[in-house]
Amino acid sequence: MARDRETQRIVSLFSEHPGRMPTPDPDPDPSESLWFWDPSLRIYPPDSVPPRSSFVETNQVKRLMEGREERVPLEAFLRPLAGLNLPGQAELERYVHHKYRRNMKRNTLESAVSNGKLFLHFLEQEGRSGVAEIRRDDLEAYVEHEQDRGLKPRTVKHRLACAHTFLNFLIEHGEVDREVLARKIQIKLPEGLPKAIDPEDVRKLLSVIKDVRNRALILVLLRTGMRIGELLGTKEMDVHLKECRIEIPQAEKTEVGRVVYLSEDAQAALHAWMNVRDSQKAFLFYAQGKHKMGYGAARSLFVKYVEKAGLGNKGYTLHCLRHTFASEMLNAGMRLECLQQLLGHTNIQATRHYARLTDKTREEEYFRAMEIIEKEGIHGHYQLDPELQAFLEEEKLLD
Repeated sequence: MARDRETQRIVSLFSEHPGRMPTPDPDPDPSESLWFWDPSLRIYPPDSVPPRSSFVETNQVKRLMEGREERVPLEAFLRPLAGLNLPGQAELERYVHHKYRRNMKRNTLESAVSNGKLFLHFLEQEGRSGVAEIRRDDLEAYVEHEQDRGLKPRTVKHRLACAHTFLNFLIEHGEVDREVLARKIQIKLPEGLPKAIDPEDVRKLLSVIKDVRNRALILVLLRTGMRIGELLGTKEMDVHLKECRIEIPQAEKTEVGRVVYLSEDAQAALHAWMNVRDSQKAFLFYAQGKHKMGYGAARSLFVKYVEKAGLGNKGYTLHCLRHTFASEMLNAGMRLECLQQLLGHTNIQATRHYARLTDKTREEEYFRAMEIIEKEGIHGHYQLDPELQAFLEEEKLLD
């Protein structure tokens, strides 16, 4: 109802001021109100308080529209294939068109084209004249070819996954034999521990950040676990200081929306930034002379503060702030399922990586057992349950 009254009020205002633009709807959610942030206020006005201005400014309309990209035409994505005559190129273009119709993200479409082109170039070198000639051996040879180029295992795995997806599309359309992907090739990746920032180093880092914008940016990353791309893509309308939360309409990697929450220090830092930032900018964080801060600028300011804090030799990156958040939450007793939602992981196995770093139960069990060994010693012969021994030998865990 509040939305309907506000809409009627705006329509009547624009009928009196025909030269002004109508306000675009920033969100299809009918429960969302049309209030704008007022830098003179300490908090967002409650729903019962009308906006201070008697009309919606044109620059506020532009601010809402700022940063909303128009859909890139399909031809722009297919441009890297122009002038080529690769085996399977027509099929690759149909595959990209298929993903375009499904409204896939820009990065996904660009990846499909670039990795598809690499795969077709390889097939050409192997003497294939079309996709119908693809065999399983070609996939194995493609993996070896990429590995021989010195690419990292993660890169090779990604390119193979792109080839698998493309081939699945061709199999569904009867253009490639199903036997090609009857047994998918698996590439094992090394699983290192997430790199979190030491608590003492966190205090050193925060102590050297005086700039109001930069302190807000670093603290929000540290206290919410947001990816840097998600925060840089956050708009002013997504921030709800009064409720201590930030809405992420669509996550950068998973395209799944979620809500993250603000601690007291992050809320205070963000509050200070909101009071001095240019309210005409659509994005929460922006660089000088630009409507939005880029990743390069955010990385540079982080590196500057890391060096200033005397931590330049520790290999900390912006993403370490996300790892630090996850580690601190688990150390404080948060359940893995809750942390999964806050981090935006679609698979809880991704969240379990942090449990390896912060599992207090395992640590306590180790020292409890070691205390017995050191004080009392182990007497007699070592014994192992026969069924457990058979299982370990079968799984080759005793090698």
